[in-house]
Amino acid sequence: MTNEQPPASNLQPRRSSAFRWALLGVLGVAVTGSTFALAQRGDGYSFFEPIVDVQSLVENYYVEDVDAEELQRGAIEGMLEVLDDPYTDYVPPVLADDFNKDLLGEYVGIGASVNTAPGRLQIVSPLEDSPAFHAGVMAGDIVLEIDGQSTEGLSVDECIDLLKGVPGTSVTIRVDRDGEELDIDIERGEIKTLSVKGYHRLDDEDGKWEHMIDRERKIGYIRLVQFTPQCSVEVREALGRLRADRGELGGLVFDLRGNLGGGLDEAIRIVDFFMDEGVIVSTRGRAFPEDITRAGRRGTLPDFPMAVLLDGASASASEIVSGALQENDRAIVVGTRSFGKGSVQTLRPLGRDGLAQFKFTTQRYYLPSGRSIQRTDGSATWGVDPSPGFYVPMTSEERIRAFTVRQEQDVIRSAGARDESQDEWANVTWVLERLEDKQLTAAVTAVQQRIDTGEWIPTGDTPPEGEDLAAEQLVEVQAQRRELLKAIVDLDRRIGRLSVAAAGGETEPEVDLWDNELEIEGGRVTVIGPDGDTIAELDVTGPDLERWLSFADLEKPSAGDGEAPSE
Repeated sequence: MTNEQPPASNLQPRRSSAFRWALLGVLGVAVTGSTFALAQRGDGYSFFEPIVDVQSLVENYYVEDVDAEELQRGAIEGMLEVLDDPYTDYVPPVLADDFNKDLLGEYVGIGASVNTAPGRLQIVSPLEDSPAFHAGVMAGDIVLEIDGQSTEGLSVDECIDLLKGVPGTSVTIRVDRDGEELDIDIERGEIKTLSVKGYHRLDDEDGKWEHMIDRERKIGYIRLVQFTPQCSVEVREALGRLRADRGELGGLVFDLRGNLGGGLDEAIRIVDFFMDEGVIVSTRGRAFPEDITRAGRRGTLPDFPMAVLLDGASASASEIVSGALQENDRAIVVGTRSFGKGSVQTLRPLGRDGLAQFKFTTQRYYLPSGRSIQRTDGSATWGVDPSPGFYVPMTSEERIRAFTVRQEQDVIRSAGARDESQDEWANVTWVLERLEDKQLTAAVTAVQQRIDTGEWIPTGDTPPEGEDLAAEQLVEVQAQRRELLKAIVDLDRRIGRLSVAAAGGETEPEVDLWDNELEIEGGRVTVIGPDGDTIAELDVTGPDLERWLSFADLEKPSAGDGEAPSE
């Protein structure tokens, strides 16, 4: 699922391994075929002499024509490659729109999350208070045409290009809604993607979020998906709806899982809502003196128990917020260790038109204790750990299930279209069972017990440290590697079958070792040699036995080999 204007992939443009052109567009230096003038202007310009010479020679004498923009981009990316910093990026003008959308959460369009249906574009959900929402676009609509152009066979990106345009201009989409074709006129506008969410949508015409997850104890739930500009205002508004400023909020679960970060200033403002004193964060870098930011009393909310949810995808600003609240004893942290990104990036426009962007690391930030959260290869300590007794890991299957259920709540549906009643959503026990999220359950339970008993009672385990942490991560990485290897082998098999089919040959049927309805887990595999001797007995520890065996040189024994054929 993606918004109508998808973000650039990781904001990591392709980099070359060496310099291939000068930064002439950035520096505004003209090349005349000679570097003599540059050499006369000081030793600093000698850096560019071989680069300018290479550019001139390639441009004039290389065997084929070259793309100057590609050469320039390669030179810049080659320079950044030497830094070995994944957070320092050159964003060329062609990617500037996607970069700004991902960074700011702002773009021009109709305001809808979209996906691909068979041969067509499908509306996953209109966004809150968006042009698409107000025009009557609904979740599940199949987009047949955009301004009269059929979407059949078009990619998502091609459809998005048709939907984008100038604010105030109109676009007409023809949709298939349950077999009925409708034309919908939409006026494009500037879209601000909201960063604050609740735990489910209210069953009304506006599709607003519900934040009060336990009405009896008045426990709120706020999920912040990104630290975009003004997200602190969104957080404050959600707290206002929970009447936190009036002292009526009993407790809060603040969910930062999957939040990769964003603006440092926004993180500081959010922490300041909950603390009236103490260090929030400090920053320092080679060209910057140490800067210590402290909380102030102005605007601080009344005190209440608070749990922050983290996982391995919580990074940067998420770690500033959680670390500051944890180390100042303002909140507990529930979940798993965070990502470990402790660097501050500065964004600068490049070139005469300023369309290109340069994002580069200028400082590192430190928790109130003075500890850096930056993760490095081989380091045993990084990021923010769950509080003792509140380490709650989830398996891949559990994470996928919780994400799938949560994603269903993101969809804005028409009033009355939801399966569950508001009475059920008012029951916190039913809600936690419905969402199938063990980390959320652990956090809510912890806040409930803190309200009921005055103490933080563990709802998880003690976070692993040192060798235990390394061993745990090794198991996780090995599991990821196994999945990648299986995917590669599967692709190789498909390539082989397609190659045979493309050549006009007959492909062999897929290997099917036993009834697909059977779930073989917890059994045993016996390997028997050609002489009938038992070579090994192996316990089955997972559900993928048939898939793995299908990659091996195996087949069912035929009749006459000592085994009766299967019925």
